[in-house]
Parts: sequence; C-alpha cells; structure tokens
Amino acid sequence: MNRRSVLGSMLAAGTLLVTGCGSTNSTTSIRFNQSKPEVIAHFRTLLDEFNASKTSINAVHEVTAGLSAAFARNDPPDLGCLNYNYEMARFQERGALSDLSDLPQVQMNAPFIADLLDLYPQYPGRVSVLPYSMMGAAVLYNKDIFEAHSLSIPRRYSEFVALCKELKEKKITPIYSTFKDAWTASQGLADYTLGGSVDINAFFASLREIGADFDPSSDLSFTAAFTEPLLRMQELANYSNADASSRGYGDGNLAFAKGEAAMYLQGPWALPEIEKTNPEAAIGTFPLPMTENPDDLKVRVNLDLALWIPEASTHQHEARQLLDFLCQPEIQNTYNELALGFGVRSDSPPATDPRLVQMQPYIDAGKVYQGVSTAIPRTIPYENYMQGLVTGGSVEQTLATLDTDWARLAQRS
Repeated sequence: MNRRSVLGSMLAAGTLLVTGCGSTNSTTSIRFNQSKPEVIAHFRTLLDEFNASKTSINAVHEVTAGLSAAFARNDPPDLGCLNYNYEMARFQERGALSDLSDLPQVQMNAPFIADLLDLYPQYPGRVSVLPYSMMGAAVLYNKDIFEAHSLSIPRRYSEFVALCKELKEKKITPIYSTFKDAWTASQGLADYTLGGSVDINAFFASLREIGADFDPSSDLSFTAAFTEPLLRMQELANYSNADASSRGYGDGNLAFAKGEAAMYLQGPWALPEIEKTNPEAAIGTFPLPMTENPDDLKVRVNLDLALWIPEASTHQHEARQLLDFLCQPEIQNTYNELALGFGVRSDSPPATDPRLVQMQPYIDAGKVYQGVSTAIPRTIPYENYMQGLVTGGSVEQTLATLDTDWARLAQRS
C-alpha cells in the first residue's frame, strides 16, 4: 500500500492520533482510594458511571490500606474516601490534605458535624475533609423478647441494671458479648459506657491543649475521667453470656439472630450478617443509659466515610470533579441507605430502615458522641486494654498504663 492508502485506512479505522497544534485526545487518570470491604463493588459501579460521563478523566479504584507509605513516598491517591479516625487525622494535622473550605458541599454539613470533626486536631485555616456518611450505633435489642415479657426500654442506668437482673431471673441472657475479638469490646461496651458518661470531645480537646505537659497524676487524666464509667462497664459485662471470652464477632451475629440473648452491643454493620441467618429478626435500638438523667442519652456515631484530596495530588481539579459527582444527593443518599448509615448533610432524608429509626431523633437533635476507640492512635493498644477490662482486669492498673502511654505519645509529638 502507498502512503496515501495507509493514511486513508488509519483515518477510516479511527486510529490516527493528531499531534502538534490543535486539540489532543489525552485522558487524565486519577486514583480513588476506598477500601471499605462491604461497599467496594458499589463504588466500582459508581466509578464506571463517572468514567462513562467523562471524556478526559479516568478514575481508577484503589483498595490498598497502606496510606502511610503512600504519603511517605509523596504518592498518595488523588481522592480518598475512608473511615475518619485518629489515623486519618494525622495527615490532616500535618497539612497533607488540601483545603476544601470553598466547596459548596461544606456549607451543607449538618450542624453537629463541626463537633464531630473537632474531636481530632485540625490544620489551621483549612477544612481538610468532607464527611460523606455517618454510622450510628446503640444497643440492639430483640423486640420479640421485650414484647413477650413486657419489658420497657431503659432510660436510666439503674433501669438498665434492673432490666439485666430481670432477664437473668427469667433465664434469658441479657447481653450477648464477643470478647474474644478485642475490637468488639472496645467499640461496643467500652465506647458506649464512656461516651454515655464523659464529654469525649471536651476531654480530648483538653488533652490536645495541654500537649506535652500532660500529667498522669492530674485531674486531666484517663484515670480521673474514665475510672467510674469503666467500673460500671465491668458491672454490665457480668450480664453477658458465660462464654463471652471465647466468642467472636461471627458467633455473636449468629447467636443474636437465633434469639439467644435480649441485647447485643454492636453497630449497624452487624445487621446484614444477622439478616442472613434470620431475615425476619425484629430488631430495635436504644442508647445505653449511663446516668440517672434521661437527657444525657446519646448515640455513638462515627464518620464512616469522609472525602479528602491530598496536597501532593497533581490532579486536584479532576479529583474535585469526582468528589462533586459522589456528593450528588441521589448518589450520597443511596449509599447511606445501602450501608445502613445516616446522612451528614442538613437536607439528608431520615433513616427508613425499621432497625435504625429509633436512633434518628437523637441524631436530629445532635445528641451524639464519637467513640473513644476512634480517638486513640493505634500505637497504643487500647482495644486490648478494654478486652482485658471486660474479662476482669484491673481498672486502676489499666488506666495507669494508658496514662503512661499517652504521656509518652504527647512528649514525642
């Protein structure tokens, strides 16, 4: 074939790339990191939809969890959508995340969101993350057992203890616990008892303010603030199944689905697993009362997912387009419904799942707290400390150790 024939064939096949003056066919590839296992498939479908709507951007889904290494190499993803906790806040505090304060979505945050973000140290003058979804956790209870025995939902600590005693007298396990898995003791019973007794935000704000001057022997210490609630936690742990120390998360979901206990201190992530065993399980929720004042009742929450764009990203403009796509109300609301989460925007619709609706009034009123377990860095084995306490360890010795750990961390920071 001669040169004219070759060019004609290439044009007909659409394979000729035009270079030099004029437009180009280049596509910018951006990396989107979202590693929550339960919703990976959902976000991949969303990325396919986004990519189909764009001719110049291609979003690639990353599910790796090694963010520290990526930031250390100055090669983080262009957009992250991860659980917002102390580990994530480390990057925020050091200015590794770009400022999102000019985004219109920031102005749509529900009023209580600012308080949730304040649990962690911020970078001055920046809004570094945009909350995407929130999980609400409370006491899961078997409605059939409560109805069959004419049991009322307790609103005071003394009423909750009385309820547990009554259930034991009726030969019903009050609380199904899974202390074999340390995180279930930490995120469940420990977070509930501490959050229902202590102003978590104020406590950690004071710790940040005092910094390296933290004194384990002062009134501002874990020992001073946490001793009484954790002693009550041990009291409540005694109303667990006798084999709690040898039962794990999967055991708890199965047992509660089969009606082997009246209550279960787990978050909404357990509900799909329970449903697999018993699709007809009648489950409700109520906040664990830790005082004698019903006005103190609050729901444990955590920012399940939050969006952020690193400063090191060379494609921040494109990342913002993907962020804008994901934050469309119809997409964001659909995710919350799928993941059994609560909305974080002021115009978010209320939860409709019957297993969650009893928490909605508390969320609407901003009567929420974040778990202590999300505010302590992984370098401190807090989960294991709480696991030791629910199985009979010394509160005094454990908190003394925690105070020492925090003092060492504060001085190093």
